[in-house]
Amino acid sequence: AGLRALAESGEGSGGSVEVLEGDEASPAGVAASLAAMTLAIGRRVLIVEGVERWRQADVEKQLAPTLAQMPPETTLAMFAREEARAKAPAALHDAVKQAGGQIVAQMTVKSWELAKWARAQGTKLGIELDGAAAKVLVAQVGDRQQRLLRELEKLALEGEQVEGETRVVSAQEIEARAAHSAEWRAYGLADALVGGDSREATLSYLRLRGQGERLSGLLYLMAARLRDALAISLRLQAGESVAEVKRGLRMPARAAERFVADVSRTDPERLRAALAELADLELDSRGGALLLESRTRMAALSEDTIAVRAIEAVTTR
Repeated sequence: AGLRALAESGEGSGGSVEVLEGDEASPAGVAASLAAMTLAIGRRVLIVEGVERWRQADVEKQLAPTLAQMPPETTLAMFAREEARAKAPAALHDAVKQAGGQIVAQMTVKSWELAKWARAQGTKLGIELDGAAAKVLVAQVGDRQQRLLRELEKLALEGEQVEGETRVVSAQEIEARAAHSAEWRAYGLADALVGGDSREATLSYLRLRGQGERLSGLLYLMAARLRDALAISLRLQAGESVAEVKRGLRMPARAAERFVADVSRTDPERLRAALAELADLELDSRGGALLLESRTRMAALSEDTIAVRAIEAVTTR
């Protein structure tokens, strides 16, 4: 929201905000975007994420020279989610400083403080979330502050808001909104796998694929959900109560209740076998069937056929 306000701050003229993704979100791609001609009038803002994955040599060769000649009416915002081994290259820090830019470090908020942080950010954007709404938002979006802020900005832009007044956003509104998102529907697919509902899992998969979702992304979500289910199953097997398990889940209360109920009807062995099946599916979808003699029979099948077979194997164990 702050960057968009900056883009629109020119007197009597609008601005543009561009989010660089895919090949454009690389040192060479950013340099090309900066050098490209644009018909936009006013300030131009370019946003790129994931710069912690960039390489030092690429920044020095492909981007640093362009940053030194960047037009004054252009703002480039680069975001890095730094961890132990993933950090923005030193060359990028140097290039930003030499271009007169700013480097801002934002410390990660502790997981138990995210709901409070989300409420505070929402207030800055003109929306008010109560405690329940903030918890639902964190449960659905995850613990990445950048993603949470994006969702808050979307909520602020989507609702009808009277100037000077704060719009109240309820937990029900957030749940209803998420029900239409592809990622939320992907979790529905994963939950059907956990619950052993072959028909629902297959239909969910085909709907998601029909909407353009990639198998690799769905595999990631399915595997993550099955690992969560396995962890819960082991806790229940060790004697923890259902109430204790549910309290530790970062998801809406009703969703947590359904998820734990599905897990309680299965066992760790089945969930481990399901994860192994998904690992085979990932291997096959990436061409592994051509390499391993034991899976050569899969080589002639389409990606979706292999996936549907894997879903059937997981849900009928």
